[in-house]
Amino acid sequence: MRLELGKIFIKDVQFGEATKIENSILYINKEEMLNTIGGNEHVKSIDIELAHPGEEVRITPVKDVIEPRVKVEGPGGIFPGVLSKVDTVGTGRTYALKNMAVVTAGKIVGFQEGIIDMTGPGAEYTPFSQLHNVVIIAEPVDDIKQYDHEAAVRMIGLKAAQYLGEFAKNLEPDEIKYYETEPILESIKKYPDLPKVGYVYMLQTQGLLHDTYVYGVDAKKIVPTILYPTEVFDGAIISGNCVSACDKNPTYVHQNNSIIEDLYEKHGKEYNFVGVIITNENVYLADKERSSNWTAKLCKFLGLDAVIVSQEGFGNPDTDLIMNCKKIENEDIKTVIVTDEYAGRDGASQSLADADPKADAVITNGNANETIVLPPMKRIIGTTKYTDIIAGGFDGSLRPDGSIEVEIQAITGATNETGFVKLTSKAY
Repeated sequence: MRLELGKIFIKDVQFGEATKIENSILYINKEEMLNTIGGNEHVKSIDIELAHPGEEVRITPVKDVIEPRVKVEGPGGIFPGVLSKVDTVGTGRTYALKNMAVVTAGKIVGFQEGIIDMTGPGAEYTPFSQLHNVVIIAEPVDDIKQYDHEAAVRMIGLKAAQYLGEFAKNLEPDEIKYYETEPILESIKKYPDLPKVGYVYMLQTQGLLHDTYVYGVDAKKIVPTILYPTEVFDGAIISGNCVSACDKNPTYVHQNNSIIEDLYEKHGKEYNFVGVIITNENVYLADKERSSNWTAKLCKFLGLDAVIVSQEGFGNPDTDLIMNCKKIENEDIKTVIVTDEYAGRDGASQSLADADPKADAVITNGNANETIVLPPMKRIIGTTKYTDIIAGGFDGSLRPDGSIEVEIQAITGATNETGFVKLTSKAY
């Protein structure tokens, strides 16, 4: 598969009389956008606010972050199986609006949602502080069930990203990047002397608002399977989960998976990047055994020499991570795992809930239990009402002056396992 990804760099976002992109500025007709993305029976009101890098703005609680993209050439559309028909994506041409994102916020869905500070020390821990953010604040109807609330906010965010992305369709991109993965036999023939490397992409699927969707299907219903890496860039995987803010993969992170980006950079030079194996992180032991068995089997079937495994979440999924690692290693395939740590505020506790001697190549994205004081901000988008109960908060986190003391797990994207990190990763 070959995908051309056109990048349109946005230098500012403003409200205007018409939605358009002109001179690298995105103008949004607020009323038109609200009419386009609204109409959900589970939401009684929607508003849109803008947040820019360097502003004294705090966005919380954050549900999802999404990059607007549009399919220009090739089969399918953005977010296939959700907003577009079910068709295999990952080929042709897609345009992306860079330096900006859609952020969904408002009344809390689940307790594991996060904070984005656009300036100050908290901004250093989240990549989303560097973006021009179009924030959708959705107020649910009274007595709504959490699953209905999550689904409603998720769909509103995706519709907002689709709406904005469409205005890039007829533009000339500022930059085009090319990604190509050949079928396995052609790939081996093309690079006979290079080691074959794959990526095992673990998706959060524990239920209870911890879900990820692949072509519109809840990933806990799948068995491990193979994707072309370019399918990920075309929106085949989206977030539906409210797992701890620091290490969940918002949809933006799936769209811009930096492990895939890095693997492509050296593809055909230092190694042969064969493809992606997606697998899930279920709750029951039998499901974990099944998925890790299939994952190792697929790695062997592809003839891989080495594998990178990334995890989403922590605690229970640590078992899936270690199972995948040791079973792949048992197939004589070198494995590197990418994770964050929950080692206590002093860093002295066991950092993972599971371990094995075969997990001897580990990339850590930092200790999510470390604490930080976020100073007061002039403007709050959403509400800080729930700060004391979100993951990483505690009774008294929100101080009378508006400052917040929390563990960095409360910051969206702070120690994310696909590479969007503030901390310097290290191997041990």
